[in-house]
Amino acid sequence: MSGGEQLDEMGPIDYILVEWPGRQPNGEVAPYLIDLVDRGLIRILDLTFIEKTEDGTIRGLEIADVGGEVAELSVFEGASSGLLSEEDLDEAGGAMEPGTSAALLVFENTWAAPFAMAVRRSGGQLAASGRIPVQAVLAALDAVEANA
Repeated sequence: MSGGEQLDEMGPIDYILVEWPGRQPNGEVAPYLIDLVDRGLIRILDLTFIEKTEDGTIRGLEIADVGGEVAELSVFEGASSGLLSEEDLDEAGGAMEPGTSAALLVFENTWAAPFAMAVRRSGGQLAASGRIPVQAVLAALDAVEANA
């Protein structure tokens, strides 16, 4: 299968940067991420851990460096599509607070692949995309409830 054919069959690609104080996470996130992959909802393309020291130094971390609590994530060790560059890691580190660690995750939304393929086959293309923060949704619902 050529690269173009593979692209035609892929779902949207997203990234998230999740930051924790110190050397976190505590392992609570791992089972949920593994479940999303096991159910075929997402495919991990890249998973990188980053640390930003108090003096602002940014460096990558191995899963083992993060702590035993995330040992379950070792199934994703080496997940690298080549999409992330050193510049991307520096940019992610720039978004982090000093004294924190983070997980930078690039993933395919495999659940959306059939819809995305149908859009492309019909000649459509994504014109805009975005996320509404949960806090904004809750505030809007609270406002509606208060006015009811």
